[in-house]
Amino acid sequence: MLEIILCSLVTILPDYLYRRYRQGKRFGHEITLYSVWFELRFGIITCLMLTVALITMIFYYHPSTTSATLYFRSVPIVPEVTGRVAEVNVDLSAPVKQGDVIFRLDGAKQEAALLTARRKIAEVDAAMLAAQADVMKAEGQIQQAQGDYQQATDELNTKRDLQQRNPGIVPQRDIEKLLVLQTGRQGALDAANAAKQSASIRVTALLPAEKASAEAALAEAQVDLDKIFIRAGVDGRVEQFGLRPGDVVNPMIRSAGVLIPDGAGRRVLAAGFGQIEAQVMKVGMVAEATCISKPWTVIPMVVTGVQDYIAAGQFRGGEQLIEAQNTGRPGSILVFMEPIYKGGLEGVTPGSSCIANAYTSNHERIASGKVGSFKSFALHVVDATGVVHALLLRIQALLLPVKTLVLSGH
Repeated sequence: MLEIILCSLVTILPDYLYRRYRQGKRFGHEITLYSVWFELRFGIITCLMLTVALITMIFYYHPSTTSATLYFRSVPIVPEVTGRVAEVNVDLSAPVKQGDVIFRLDGAKQEAALLTARRKIAEVDAAMLAAQADVMKAEGQIQQAQGDYQQATDELNTKRDLQQRNPGIVPQRDIEKLLVLQTGRQGALDAANAAKQSASIRVTALLPAEKASAEAALAEAQVDLDKIFIRAGVDGRVEQFGLRPGDVVNPMIRSAGVLIPDGAGRRVLAAGFGQIEAQVMKVGMVAEATCISKPWTVIPMVVTGVQDYIAAGQFRGGEQLIEAQNTGRPGSILVFMEPIYKGGLEGVTPGSSCIANAYTSNHERIASGKVGSFKSFALHVVDATGVVHALLLRIQALLLPVKTLVLSGH
């Protein structure tokens, strides 16, 4: 309607003025309700053509969409293990800080495993004391074996000296017995040294390795026990948290609830524009938005990102070929907008539906002086028509509460 009124000022109105004051035709006499088309046909046709061209130019260079939403990502509250809920620390809706315990699972099995691991460490410590005693015992046995060996050696050397000084005074049988005794006591000494080495290896290598394994098992048991405490990963708010003691949660099938991080849905507005506007939407374009949850407010924004892909065209490889006719309605160009001023989205509820406009600006091209006069004038016209779309957005913002509360029938 606004475009028709604007176009009629330069088409129908001049045509009427020409016929009224140039041709002398009067409204109600020569120009009647039945002769309007015949008398003003040139102005009416020109007005309609100019209106269609103006609407096309406005909606192409200054696109608008009602598919704009403050999307936000919720964090699922999912335990790492399956278990039965033993304790719930938050209500149906409550704020939480990072690290707060949201709920606790039954941890009897994990506590038993932790106690077993601690007992294993105590067992290894006791074995360490016993091994140290074995080392001391082996040292005593070595000293005893060394004394016995030295005694047998001394007796053997004495018998040999006597035999050399006075042959026949010592029977050969006694010398052979002492040799056998010396060899046996040498074996006992070697056995004592081996026993000490074995006990030393047990103290310095085997038992420390067993203790390290037991400590690792203790740490693993502690980690498993910590998993029964489900904590908040970020600062946020738990909403619609109906979990109660006795419920069974499963990380693969059933989550416990959702956590909405602080600031979620308060930074970026995602808007879907038509595919025909793909060549117009650019990063840096000035935009405006008005949201249902904050009526009568127009938020200045700027385009910060344009998705290069249309989601409606994606597919997953499988055993069936793609049939283009089965594709639904054409997808849209996803555009990300952020408020120009800090706190611009304050008061807008995350997830709220919005209406957004984006405006093409050719100021830099015109100021560069690289375009001709006619093209510069045309670019001025394109930029100026953005005022019409901005006015339409403000009219929508003004009528949005009326449309929602009165005309929707709710």
